[in-house]
Amino acid sequence: MESSNTALDSVVDVIFSANRDECPEPIKAEVQGHIPKWLQGTLLRNGPGKHSVGDMSYNHWFDGLALLHSFTFKDGEVYYRSKFLRSDTFNSNMEANRIVVSEFGTMAYPDPCKNIFSKAFTYLSHVVPEFTDNCLINIINYGDDYYASSETNFIRKIDPLTLETLEKVDYMKYVTANLATSHPHYDSAGNTLNMGTSIGDKGKTKYIVFKVPPSSTDKKSPLKNAEVLCSIPAHRLLSPSYYHSFGMTENYVIFIEQPLKLDILKLATAYFRGVNWASCIDFVQDEKTWIHIIDKRTKKPLAEKFYTEAMVTYHHINAYEEDGHVVFDIIAYKDNSLYDMFYLANLRKDLTEETTLTSTPTCKRFVIPLQDEKVLKSVEVGANLVKLPKTTAKATKDKNGDIACSPEILCDGIELPRINYAYNGKKNRYVYASHVEWRPIPTKIVKFDTVTRDMLIWTEDNCWPAEPLFVPHPDAKEEDDGQRKKSEGLHCLNKRPL
Repeated sequence: MESSNTALDSVVDVIFSANRDECPEPIKAEVQGHIPKWLQGTLLRNGPGKHSVGDMSYNHWFDGLALLHSFTFKDGEVYYRSKFLRSDTFNSNMEANRIVVSEFGTMAYPDPCKNIFSKAFTYLSHVVPEFTDNCLINIINYGDDYYASSETNFIRKIDPLTLETLEKVDYMKYVTANLATSHPHYDSAGNTLNMGTSIGDKGKTKYIVFKVPPSSTDKKSPLKNAEVLCSIPAHRLLSPSYYHSFGMTENYVIFIEQPLKLDILKLATAYFRGVNWASCIDFVQDEKTWIHIIDKRTKKPLAEKFYTEAMVTYHHINAYEEDGHVVFDIIAYKDNSLYDMFYLANLRKDLTEETTLTSTPTCKRFVIPLQDEKVLKSVEVGANLVKLPKTTAKATKDKNGDIACSPEILCDGIELPRINYAYNGKKNRYVYASHVEWRPIPTKIVKFDTVTRDMLIWTEDNCWPAEPLFVPHPDAKEEDDGQRKKSEGLHCLNKRPL
């Protein structure tokens, strides 16, 4: 949410006067109740918006062509507009009137006349195939620039005022990241921190944490000043962990290397074998989940090895430091069934409790003790190193000297979590999220109190809310202060399916 009142008038004027092909004029949305006058700015969203081209359809919900959304709030009114991301992928598909660029759940074959030997030569000549630039997951802010992003090495710069698609940017030109997350963190100094996976660089596969400082005065791309803060070797050279986000405190970065593995050999031969890239990701139930704590000051991971049982996680909620411990909350699953549920064939089924998720989301809290290495050696095997009160999370030393972490369960059934971002990296209390039960489509929005475990729920018939976003009042005194009076509550929700 852009909250600068000085810039808002020019932002709104440009948005209202810009020509667009999807919707020539912005739409004034109908609102129940009223929007508080202090809510000023533009909210940008991103997501799949087109699942068929010509006579061909994508297989998976997250393969759809990216559609950018803009919600502008001014003087108690909201204006909406949208525009498809004009990626190379979009343009190639539209020109061919068919799907010619592969996505993770849909493998496309651009030239049906090409023989199998030329196909094999083309795709096996690269260890990692060139991925799509259909950046449909999030909007990332690097310096003064805005980028549509997915999880490949490509991002697309966009104009946040007109939603026009600008240049294509390859992370590989700045940091060796074949894959990168779409959920970076922003610190108080204006830096953007993100993570990526470097596959086969100098014979090694590793995870990198990189920092992009604010824009410099020379108008160069902020990515030109990107700095790799730390690299972590993958446990397995040819099967790095898949991850969607990471955690951050004032002094540490938290990276979960989960046993949801990307098989590089399968990935490199997927096109030749006629399978999609998603089939190259496997959940290895009998492997550990490793927890890496990176010290931003030393730019190195802690020497201690922390782990927990096998799990799958996509979203970190928040992390903070407290009395010699790092505390972080995540949404976790017992398997990878969530991704499979979003194949369009599954979403079209008449869902019942017997045919849906085999693993529902669980909100887990982990507590990592920051022990001196010498002190740790003197600790007895099996001793709980967590000294924080009011938590059932444990961290015990095993016979190998590693630390086995068992989480505290905070609640079940929430996903797409957000917090008051002013508390990012600090101790927080409230989580705002969508709520799911036995099916992957949320029908509720919740406010969860991590202290009392109370859950305030909003729901309405035939409404499928998207990810909630908390906007604090300009004069907020408390973490959850999003309004001055009850009558100032915002009752405008995005009612399209996720």
